[in-house]
Amino acid sequence: MTIPKGPSPVLMPPPKVSKFTYAFPVKGCRVSYQSRLLVLPKTTIWAAKGCAFVSPVSGVVHEVNTRNRWAPSTDRGQDREGRFVTVLGDDGVLYLGGHLDAVEPGIEPGARVGAGQTLGRIGNSGNARDTASNLYFAISWKTDPSLWWVRRGMVEPWDYLSAWLHGNPTLSPAAEVRAVMARTGATPRCSTLCKPKSMPKPTERPTEPEDAPDAPDVVTGGETSPLSGR
Repeated sequence: MTIPKGPSPVLMPPPKVSKFTYAFPVKGCRVSYQSRLLVLPKTTIWAAKGCAFVSPVSGVVHEVNTRNRWAPSTDRGQDREGRFVTVLGDDGVLYLGGHLDAVEPGIEPGARVGAGQTLGRIGNSGNARDTASNLYFAISWKTDPSLWWVRRGMVEPWDYLSAWLHGNPTLSPAAEVRAVMARTGATPRCSTLCKPKSMPKPTERPTEPEDAPDAPDVVTGGETSPLSGR
């Protein structure tokens, strides 16, 4: 059968569904990622050690933790992501990348970053120390750093990751984040994996974590970008 000739198909860009353009948070490396809920609404993006963790959207760096304070003896929730960076996007959403091997020089609270800009390098710090290198990626909203359970994930991210990687880079999680925040409140109580391990009285000098315990606390800052309707 002879197929009749006709005009070549025209490739159309996907519809623009928000005013923001997003970047998949791992750049230049082969990746795979969890796409279902296990314990927390976050995902693990598996990639080679040293791959670039990039900002998913333009915004301002909010928190930076360059110290790996996690220890299995205590398993404190606020330390589980190891080295991490959070970005408060221009879309009003907070993005977390954790288990980093290193934070990029110049990435500090208040620094302005663009979508696709390198924030750090993928590793396995925190409670990922016995796993392959990966990026802990989470979507939430800005809160006081003491509410660490919010930044570790409030909205399931995989539909957005798939869109940014394969389909529509303008698909925004902002509306879903606003909806979840309205349902739970801006400062919800911790309900999952909240308590550290109890520490027995030491009989000998305890093993110190990888970095000195007298390191400064996580530094925070940056301008506020409220979750307004967009």
